[in-house]
Amino acid sequence: MKYSLKQINDPLLPVSLNNFLNYLRTIRGKSEKTIYNYKIDLILFFRFLKLYRGLSQNEDFEDVVISDIDGDFLKSISLEDLFAFLSFAEEFRNNGTYARARKIAALRSFFKYLSGKVKLIKENPTLELESPSIPKRNPIYLTLEESEALLNVIDGPFKERDYCIMTLFLNCGLRLSELVSIDISKIKGDTLTIRGKGNKERTIYLNEMCIKTIENYLPVRNKKAALIKENDKDALFISRKLGRINQRTIELMVKKYAKNANLNYEKLTPHKLRHTAATLMYKYGNVDIRSLQQILGHESVSTTQIYTHIDDENLRKAVKSNPLNTIK
Repeated sequence: MKYSLKQINDPLLPVSLNNFLNYLRTIRGKSEKTIYNYKIDLILFFRFLKLYRGLSQNEDFEDVVISDIDGDFLKSISLEDLFAFLSFAEEFRNNGTYARARKIAALRSFFKYLSGKVKLIKENPTLELESPSIPKRNPIYLTLEESEALLNVIDGPFKERDYCIMTLFLNCGLRLSELVSIDISKIKGDTLTIRGKGNKERTIYLNEMCIKTIENYLPVRNKKAALIKENDKDALFISRKLGRINQRTIELMVKKYAKNANLNYEKLTPHKLRHTAATLMYKYGNVDIRSLQQILGHESVSTTQIYTHIDDENLRKAVKSNPLNTIK
């Protein structure tokens, strides 16, 4: 899905919400996907409140007008209103734990902005709002053997490009959005500079395999350099239509090669290749958690810690090494 400024600056939204979304983009540097999701969650919240308080006669939820919500309305919102909204999201929108947690994050950010940044309200009703307990999930990833099998089936008219893409995913742990945005001018020797999540710049270090596959791909790419669209001249990865490759093309490419490698292609995504890279680095490279955090571009080390719970083989060996194991 693509996100545009038209989705952020919506004349049908309350002024305070439009201002908040622009604040997230220009000051906080949030991704447009995050901004879009916050926008959807807050629209839902305001429509619910209008119906909950009997301030709208529209039976169709999608037709509830919220552009008239002003400062007085915002000041009247209480913790009880938030509880009612979350109950509605769970019971009538079938929102699970993760969906409700995201809505709470949107509400907290919005009311923190209203009370702390623009001083539109005095009391922040989300201060006592707790997030639902989210069960920890270990990341899904490919084994070393499965990763090699995936690379071995890459073929076809775009094999040099596709092999380079897969190699960068599996070696560097890039996000999909980061990979499609790679520019040739940002590659300097064994370093690559990218714009990551939250529009933050970070350096990726390329190993020998990554450098080799880039060097093998560039001559193929450059054969059609004169035909590449003007705005995409610096893009590393080019589509068959001679423009910067898009995310959907890569998602389909990953599934195609996963199927050819007899892997569970329905569930394999570029993000799982990112998990794979992190897992292989942690398991075989003796990479400490702080270094892995920097490599993956995680804002908090707590996000990276999911990779410390995946090495079942080492755990099994540790238990077997207990000297009491040999007592008969």
